[in-house]
Formats: sequence, structure tokens, C-alpha cells
Amino acid sequence: MSTRTSALDAVVFGVDIQSGDVRGDAPSYALAVYDGDGVTRDVVTHRKLRRLIDDEEPAIVATDNMYELAADKDQLIHFLGSLPADTMLVQVTGAEQPEPLSRVAKRHGVPYGKDPMQEAEAAARLAAHNVGHEVSAFTDTTEVKVSRGRSTGSGGWSEDRYTRRIHGSVKKRAREVESELEDANLAYEREVREAYGGFANAVFTVEARPQDIPVSRNRSGDVRVEIERERRDGIEFRPLAKRRDHVVVGIDPGTTTAVAIVSLEGEVLDVWSSRTSDTADVIEWIVERGRPIIVAADVTPIPETVEKFRRSFDAAGWTPDSDLPVDEKQHRTREQPYDNDHQRDAMAAALYAIDAHADQFDRIADKLPPGIDRGKVTARVVAGEESVEAVLTDLTDDNGGEDDETTEHEPRELTEEERRIKDLERQVERLQSHVETLEGRLEDRDDRIDELESELSLARREERTQVRKDREVNRLERKATRLERERDEARETVETLEQKVERMKALWKLDHSNFSDVSAKKEGLVPVKVVEKFTKGAIREADEQYGIAGGDVIYIRDASGAGRSTAQLMAEFDPRVILKEGGLSEIADEILFEAEVPVGPADDVAMQEVDELAVAREDDVEAVIDDWHDRARERRKQRKASMVDQVISEHRAGDNEV
Repeated sequence: MSTRTSALDAVVFGVDIQSGDVRGDAPSYALAVYDGDGVTRDVVTHRKLRRLIDDEEPAIVATDNMYELAADKDQLIHFLGSLPADTMLVQVTGAEQPEPLSRVAKRHGVPYGKDPMQEAEAAARLAAHNVGHEVSAFTDTTEVKVSRGRSTGSGGWSEDRYTRRIHGSVKKRAREVESELEDANLAYEREVREAYGGFANAVFTVEARPQDIPVSRNRSGDVRVEIERERRDGIEFRPLAKRRDHVVVGIDPGTTTAVAIVSLEGEVLDVWSSRTSDTADVIEWIVERGRPIIVAADVTPIPETVEKFRRSFDAAGWTPDSDLPVDEKQHRTREQPYDNDHQRDAMAAALYAIDAHADQFDRIADKLPPGIDRGKVTARVVAGEESVEAVLTDLTDDNGGEDDETTEHEPRELTEEERRIKDLERQVERLQSHVETLEGRLEDRDDRIDELESELSLARREERTQVRKDREVNRLERKATRLERERDEARETVETLEQKVERMKALWKLDHSNFSDVSAKKEGLVPVKVVEKFTKGAIREADEQYGIAGGDVIYIRDASGAGRSTAQLMAEFDPRVILKEGGLSEIADEILFEAEVPVGPADDVAMQEVDELAVAREDDVEAVIDDWHDRARERRKQRKASMVDQVISEHRAGDNEV
């Protein structure tokens, strides 16, 4: 579709048949060349018309009937394919169901007469103002094929090198084409058929027209490049001007101006906001998206800026009875995306305007007969304040007063001889195409055989190499496994030795601690091993860290909670003395007493701790031990006395029974 709003910056050819018939031998054409300032007129033959088109490359070749330039559909497609890259064929009277040229010219205010030259000039002026449809038989997709420029031949070692060179050249040129497409930032798909030494061909399907592709058709030595635009299944008509439907516009003015476009059905089509755009920019943005019937605001009275926009479009205005609350605007636009509050307010204004006119829009639609543009009638009723009946009467009168002439666009019926000739020509084309296909398949088969033979030889060499590699890999894997096993064993040995070193360091600390309140000779000190709690876990943890041996002085920070098994575990280490904090259970005290393990309060011994270890004065430790022995003797005496008393009591009890 053309993006121009006018063709006045380029040359437009208006063409109408002057005499003869395009299906005959020598038709002549009325040619009106319009450049925006004036019209140059001439009568030319079909051949001269084609030459002028090729030489001057007009932007548009305009006609009221495309079949005045070609006898049938096939010739029309050929004519379209021969046009310059930037030239389009435009039928100004419409698409599949065209109107008479007189009616189109009258509607757009273009001078018209029945003389062929006047019709050619009217067609040129209409196309220059984007009236009509572009006639197209091709898509915007182009196929670029890079292939061999000559046959590869067959047989012999020299032929083998020759084939490899050709395929290498095709591959090199294909990479150059791919690089050029990448540099031009064009979207494409590549399909490559590899062959011995390179590529047999490479096909690029490019999303662009031939004139937009930086690659030209050529044939040079071993390589040829072909460019072919993809054909459509039939003829397609594309309007020069975009259709602009009738819409409702919501505007939120201010430092940031926001605009929302909503269809008559209530669908939000677009929303936009800007801090820098002026009134002209806003109007241009709206014009590109539709024809406003209503211009709405979310406050009352209508702001002056919104009123200017309303007058610019000669549209109806709408404002609410009172300023719309924020929560209502948020609720009405809850299903629509927007970037800021200004866009939300503009959107809410348009949607509330649609709500207010919904019943009126429905009544208008109910009264419309088939074939009448709803938007046009709605615009005149809402903005022009006309009645539906008056608008319909006016539109009906306009249609009834037009010239009833019709333009025949169907090609004539061919004679039997012409049909026979065309059938034979198509048959010849099919046979030639089939021959080319078979020749191509034969070449492809030969190439494939050469390629497979080369691949077989290469595969055998690679297989022998791979066998040697596999044997070497297996040997290295076995060696790696053995080394990993030795490494793991060495790590376990290192870990064991490190633990032993840590214990030795701990013991070394006991014998070499440096305390500021101890004499340099370190005489009269004894190491103390600290156990945090009188539990099995704490005892084993201390044993793992620095080892507990017989004759050690043990300091238990918290002796409460010890049971039978815990006391038995501690007794098995046979410590010299246990210094404790807190009370000791009776059962634990009894077990340690029976094992003759001295127990005394830690408060009676002056200790000094460094990290997890400690030292105490030998004298204090001996005093605790002596004190325990004194208490132990007294405890044993009490036990013996108790036992004697018990024996005497039992003896007396026996005598009494006798």
C-alpha cells in the first residue's frame, strides 16, 4: 500500500485507449502526463507507451480499466512484471466491482469529459490524490537463487577438481549474498543444497521487493544469480489511501496532552500522550487514525483546548454532568492498558461518551438499509444534527443521480484458434519446464553420487582414525580412574594425619601455654581438658578434639543432668580428678565414687582458659584430690557403721522370732 498522501511530487501517467483494441495489432492510447503543475498530452502506440514507462519510470500508471493495457489475465501479469521497480499500476475506479469514471471524478471534484484524453487526464489527477487501487500480481517476497553457471561434467580426477571448484565458487558467492542481506538488515530464510566441495545451490527467500535488495541478477563464470519476485495466486487490489473509520476521541489537555481513539462499537483503538507535541501534531495523529464524530473531555465545562480540537474536526462535543471522579475513571478503564493518568483520563472521557450515545447509535443502525455506511450516517446525525431519514434521502438521491454507465473489466472471450494457440503454448512451457526439471535432477544425481563416493572415502579414513582414538581414550580413561583412586586414598590419609596434627597441636598448647600471671618457668601447673556438659556427646566431642586419657584433669562446665551411662563413660577414661560446675546427680556421684574417681568443685581451683583448653595450679588440684579422699574415708566409715547397725538389727529381729 502506498504511504504517500499525494503523488504530486512524482510523475503520473494517465492512460485511456484512443483507438483500436488491445487485442488487435495496433491500439493507440491517450496519454496524460501529470506532474502536479500541469498536464502534457500525447497519443502514443502501445510500444511507445511501454518505452516511455521504462524511460521515465513514473510513480503511477493510472487507468479506469486495467484490461485496456492487456488482453487477458496472463498478459496483465506479464505487464505488471515488466513495470519499473518503483512504478505501480492503479485502477482509479475501484477493485473487483469498479464504478464509472464519471462518478468517481464527480465525487472527488476532478474535471471529467468523455473524450479519451479527458478520461486519461481525470485518471491521472485522481491517482495523484490517492484515489483508486493498486493492481498487484506479486508479493513483497523475493527469491534470490545462487547456483552453478555451467555443468560440472562427469568422470576423471581433473573433472573432480573442476566440480569441487564450481561448488566452492557457488558457496563463496552465497556467503557474499548472505552478508549483503545482513548489511541491509533484511529478513530472509536460507535453504542450501550442499555438494562435493561446497554448494550446488543456495536459495534466499527475502522479505523485500527486488529494488530493495542489494543484489543484482548476473551470471559470471561458474556462478549465476537469479532474482524472481514471488507471484500471487491471482490479482490483488490494494487501496492507495488507508480507510479512516468514524471514531470517538477523548482528550485530556494540559502540560501533557493525552488522546484516546475509540470505535463506535466501544473498542479502544489507540491511546497516546506527549509533553512536547503541539496542536498540529495532535491533529495529525488523530487524522491518521480516524474521522472524529465526537470529541469528549472528562470535566465540565469543556476546556478551551478540547473545544479547539472539536471545531477543527467539526465534531460534536461531550462532557459529563460533573467532573468524573478518579475512582469512576479507574473502574471504567480497568480492562484497558495505559501508561499514565493522562491517558487514563482521555480514555475514560471517550468511553463515557460512547456510553452516553449508545442508544442513539443503536437507533441509527436499526434504521439503515443494507449497503449504507453506518459511520457516515452517524456522523451527520450526531455532529450535523440531521435526521436519519434526511441523511438517507440525500444519500439515495446522490446515488440515483449518477450516470448509469458501467465499465466493463472482463476480458473478451477468445476464439477457438486463440484458445488452441494458448493451450499449445502452455503445453510447450510445461514440457520445457519438465525437461529442465529432469536435467536438473540428472545433474543432482551425478553430484550426489560424486558426493557420496567422496564421503565414503572420507568416512573410512575417519573410522580408522576413530578406532585409534578410541583405543587411546580407553587407555587414558583406565589411567585416569587409577589416578583418581590413588588421589582419593591420599586425601583420606591426609585427612587422618591432619586430625592427628590438630590433636597434637592441642596437646602442645597444654604444655606451652603462655599466661601473663604465670611465672616464666611454668612450674606447678597442670593442663585441664574442658568438657562443656556432662553428656555423652560432649564427652566424645572433647575426646575427638584433643583426646581424653587416664590421669587427665577434667573440667565440666555444667555437671547437672548426668545419668548412669554418662558417669560410667567418664569413669572408663580413668581421669585424675573431675572439676565440676553445678550439682551432680546421686547416681552419677555414686558410680564415680565406686570407680574411685575424685570429684570436686571447680571454684576451689584457680584456672585460666585459652580457647578450648585450660591450666590450673598443681597445688589446688592436689588439695581437691586430698579433700575428696578425706570425704571418701568418712563416707566409707559411715557406710560400715550403717552396715553394722543393719546386721545387728537383723540379728535381733531373728532372735525375737525364735
